[in-house]
Amino acid sequence: MRVQLINNANVMKEAKVGFSWTTFFFGFFPALFRGDLKWAIIMFIVAAAIGIFTLGFGAWVVWLIFAFIYNKAYIRELLEKGYRPANEHSEQILKTKGIIVPNVSAPV
Repeated sequence: MRVQLINNANVMKEAKVGFSWTTFFFGFFPALFRGDLKWAIIMFIVAAAIGIFTLGFGAWVVWLIFAFIYNKAYIRELLEKGYRPANEHSEQILKTKGIIVPNVSAPV
């Protein structure tokens, strides 16, 4: 499932919602290719630190954990940078997955 996000300069980015198979198989490289240096560095350092003590096998566990959380973190960072859902379908997906909270009016 993919969502489209757009910013004020009309730059559109498409992001996958849910499990990141590319992060699972390729570790920090998908974040690096997306230009998300912060998460690429975090993933590399954690995987390297755990991998040193486990002869490299721990890196796969780290990549598995990040595969579950990376796409959500990436979308949240885009939203913090000023991106917003480009259409109603994308907004509904983000609300359903709990990435953005729907506007709820407080009772008067």
